[in-house]
Amino acid sequence: MTVLLVLPIVLPLLGSAVSVLVGASRTAQRAVALAALAALVAISVAILVRVDRDGVVAVQAGDWPAPVGITLVADRLSAIMLVTASVVLLAVLVYAIGQPGAERNHVGFQSVYLVLAAGVSAAFLTGDLFNLFVSIELMLTASYVLITLGGTIEQVRSGMTYIVISLVASVLFLVALAFTYASTGTVNMADLAGRIAELPSGIRGALAGLLLVVFGIKAALFPLYFWLPDSYPTAPVAVTAIFAGLLTKVGVYAILRSQTLLFPDDSRPTALIITIAGLTMIVGVLGAIAQDDSKRAFSFYLVSQIGYILVAVGLFTIGGLAAAVYAIVHHIVLMSALFLASGLVEHASGTSRPQRMGALMASSPGLAVLMLLPALSLAGIPPFSGFIAKFTLFDAVARERHWLILAVGVAVGLLTLYSIMRIWIAVFWSPAADVEPGHADEPAEPLPVVTRQRWLMIVPTTVLAASTLGLGLAAGPLYELCRRAAVDLVDPSAYIEAVLRP
Repeated sequence: MTVLLVLPIVLPLLGSAVSVLVGASRTAQRAVALAALAALVAISVAILVRVDRDGVVAVQAGDWPAPVGITLVADRLSAIMLVTASVVLLAVLVYAIGQPGAERNHVGFQSVYLVLAAGVSAAFLTGDLFNLFVSIELMLTASYVLITLGGTIEQVRSGMTYIVISLVASVLFLVALAFTYASTGTVNMADLAGRIAELPSGIRGALAGLLLVVFGIKAALFPLYFWLPDSYPTAPVAVTAIFAGLLTKVGVYAILRSQTLLFPDDSRPTALIITIAGLTMIVGVLGAIAQDDSKRAFSFYLVSQIGYILVAVGLFTIGGLAAAVYAIVHHIVLMSALFLASGLVEHASGTSRPQRMGALMASSPGLAVLMLLPALSLAGIPPFSGFIAKFTLFDAVARERHWLILAVGVAVGLLTLYSIMRIWIAVFWSPAADVEPGHADEPAEPLPVVTRQRWLMIVPTTVLAASTLGLGLAAGPLYELCRRAAVDLVDPSAYIEAVLRP
């Protein structure tokens, strides 16, 4: 098991190094990256099976005992996140290989993408705050390269916004680490769980609030979300899909892990979290309605859906946390599928503006279905996973009698249904609007109807889109797994014991 916990981090890094060495052969680079991520999927599943069966597993690097050494920990939550992330990473890489642009035009794409995968894996498995910072920085360093692939003025400008905001969040994270270490003498999360409880309530509340701000920037919560709709849509579609699916969820995971493990009940800013969640939902859906570009609209949907997850986290009950874990899995798959499908539509039409696409149903009925599946899941229509995510959330909220946030969630869900179907109808049924002189979009190069590259884009999109239905139909076993993860979060004694008393 020691090797299994290390491999999700080491394997992508080794793959990245090998990808650089074989850079003269694009085929070899692709083979290395695909093999590394396929192995990552298998290893992640093995970790989840072992953890669900036997409980929390921890590894001390260099055989230094905690809290002195570097600790890697896998519990049900981190294992679920790792499996979901690895599957989506592999699917999006296959799409990128078939997509004109990003992967084919940049010899460093594969190596940087694998570094991103290593950073994501490390963030889920690390057992201390400092190495969580290192993992996120590793992930962000790779993302700085990926988000500016192509080097257009718009990409560089948006990329600078993304980089500056990320650096601000990183500085705040370092400040939070300094305050935490100065107050407790440790950054090991299992050790912090006991030491923070001994601090005065004011210091505990300040640390909880500071970490919420740090991770809230990375998760794009209100009012710290403004960088996301400007940054994500300018990147290549495959890059945007993996950013939308994974990067913000690392921030959500960090909020979930830190607030449940480190802080006792009386130190958690519960009311603040739920209020921020409600505002995030509202701002996100209203921003989506106001957009005339599908990628920007989807970026705002991403913000809005993060609000739903945060509501579930803010309840800090078994039902709420189970709903949050299920919603994270659903959201990673959903947003990746939605952006990949929008990329196929953009390649077929030459534009990302729904009003200028028009009546694609006749020429591309398959694309209409691929776009419809994640759209219905986003709106929460049964039997898709979005319905299960919202139903379990609303049930948990109702049990805690938070009627106002329940009303906000229902209203935002109806607005999401209205706006996403308006986009779908504009793309596939309505005639294209006339383009004003001087305002025409730069036409993309539509792919031929049947090519190997096109199938490499269609297959992973189909798999992820169908998964939004599969996760709904098979919600019972998955939700029970999420519930077991929630029980571990409410009572983290097993996590603490596995780290400090192996």
